[in-house]
Amino acid sequence: MKLFVGLGNYGEKYARQRHNIGFMAVERLAELHGFGPWKIKFKGLAAEGEIGGEKVLLLKPETFMNESGQSVGDAARFLKISESDVVVFHDELDLPPGRIKVKTGGGNAGHNGLRSISAHLGNETVRVRLGIGHPGSKDAVAQYVLSDFAKADRIWLPDLLDAVAKATTHLARGDAQRFQTEVARQLQQSVASGRIDDSETNETRERSPRPVASGGPPGERQSKRAGALAENLAKWLSRRKSKD
Repeated sequence: MKLFVGLGNYGEKYARQRHNIGFMAVERLAELHGFGPWKIKFKGLAAEGEIGGEKVLLLKPETFMNESGQSVGDAARFLKISESDVVVFHDELDLPPGRIKVKTGGGNAGHNGLRSISAHLGNETVRVRLGIGHPGSKDAVAQYVLSDFAKADRIWLPDLLDAVAKATTHLARGDAQRFQTEVARQLQQSVASGRIDDSETNETRERSPRPVASGGPPGERQSKRAGALAENLAKWLSRRKSKD
């Protein structure tokens, strides 16, 4: 059995904040894969179902972010789930908006939810890092993560959550690399289909690592998307360095 944990703060006040993208991810998983109803369990809300033939418990701790480990530790111990079968979806400041990366263990990079899980369970859980970007200044981090996603961010957010939910079949089977590849492929389809297109603001293009759809032959569009990706990443990194 797998334990998929979304990190966030419980309550309507926090529902649309950047810090709650982990909650958003597991909620989309539950919808797409037809999980049972959410029930109060393990100091949180839990839903049971299957993904890719694997039994999975989805968990949203209600202990607030800083004490997430209480809920996760209780669930893992009760269900006898090893650390390697615990997958944590969380916001990541050090990735550009809309990018993901999967890692096992490692440092907590100042993330209080991860720190709490390490204290209550261990440090070898699988982490799905969901990029939200960095405000540029360490002093602005707290306000940034506890603010709602900006209107411009809502262009890429639904597509990212859908891609993550659809690709989680591979994650449930333990294939993190294929999961990441499939998420990237689906986001490229969103670009090609026009769901992510030139209606974006200039600010969004600078902040987002996603290429922008354009006209022209397929080869030309692919080249432009690759160029836009490189340009956007360069701008994002440059702005971070200049503000640090």
